[in-house]
Amino acid sequence: MRPRVFHGIAAAVALFATACGSDGGGSGAGGSADAGPAAAAGAYPVKVADCAGKETSITAAPRRIVTSNAAGLEMLLQLGAGERVIGTGFPPGKGSLPSAVAEQGAKVPVLGQMGIAKEKLLGSGADLYVDAFGAMTMGGVGDAPSEQEFTAAGIRHVFLLSTACAGTPKAVKGPRTDLAEVENDIRRLGAVTGTAAKADELVAGMEKQIGEVRTATAAVPADQRPGYLFFDYDAGTKQPIAVCGRQVANAVITLAGARNVFADCDADFKPVSWEDVVARNPDWIQLGVRNRGSEEENRKAFEEAENFLKGFPATQGLKAVQDGHFLRIGSEVTTIAGVRNADTVRRIAATIHPTLVKNAQ
Repeated sequence: MRPRVFHGIAAAVALFATACGSDGGGSGAGGSADAGPAAAAGAYPVKVADCAGKETSITAAPRRIVTSNAAGLEMLLQLGAGERVIGTGFPPGKGSLPSAVAEQGAKVPVLGQMGIAKEKLLGSGADLYVDAFGAMTMGGVGDAPSEQEFTAAGIRHVFLLSTACAGTPKAVKGPRTDLAEVENDIRRLGAVTGTAAKADELVAGMEKQIGEVRTATAAVPADQRPGYLFFDYDAGTKQPIAVCGRQVANAVITLAGARNVFADCDADFKPVSWEDVVARNPDWIQLGVRNRGSEEENRKAFEEAENFLKGFPATQGLKAVQDGHFLRIGSEVTTIAGVRNADTVRRIAATIHPTLVKNAQ
């Protein structure tokens, strides 16, 4: 049977960073010199802010890092700070990390298959916690530590703002239409970990891809951009979950030259009805399934999702279903903030605008 995933967690796994922790710059509990290689040199102090704009100063590079889930872990691996990560919650599924960092990522200890229990996090010996959940609890695993408890444990607390703040209307106003906040997260995490040069390199690569797509699709009028539905098959089929305007996927879809049919939903994710989906009648449907660990298993999952839409009475008549307009692009690279969002922009654009954009993969 295919896995059913609580979607509020899926929304939270999309993320990144600015701090809410102690002002201390030490290595924190357990952060002795033999804990790992020396942190990369950087310009300190680094000031970071939470979703409410509260700033904290980080005075030295972290040496022992814990991430709330695979999103922060992937960013740290791509920044070259992966060997300083001593644990993660919501570990990446088999095959879901980029091949260049997959082996290193698989070696990171798992502190919780879902969220990390409060006691385990505070006793982990970390000096930095990269948090994707914002005001939410630890993925349903008890209460999150208070800022006072983080400080007492010597753990500096930073957030992935691009998704931790997605459910906060005051922090995110209106639909996300670009990846600026994701890029800012990468730069902030680079500054915090002393890997700013690598962060700039990663962001430059993202901007190059996005810029090429934006230029290629610039002549397509807004009212002629195809309606696009992200169908989260793994969230269950009894009630569909909409990707709304404040979710990073809305920016991915918009930048690709499409129109998210639920962009007007003022949230990140929200349960809707099949009647709502039918009323929006998308031109294209992305079969959003999570990586199963192999090409064959992924193919089966995509086929299951497509066959459901073709066989379900409520969706059989949708324009996208009738036209066979399905995109087989995984959930992680679409809804989780990261470097690969730019690749997804190009993949979507190359499918829905094939005469304008080439899929340079």
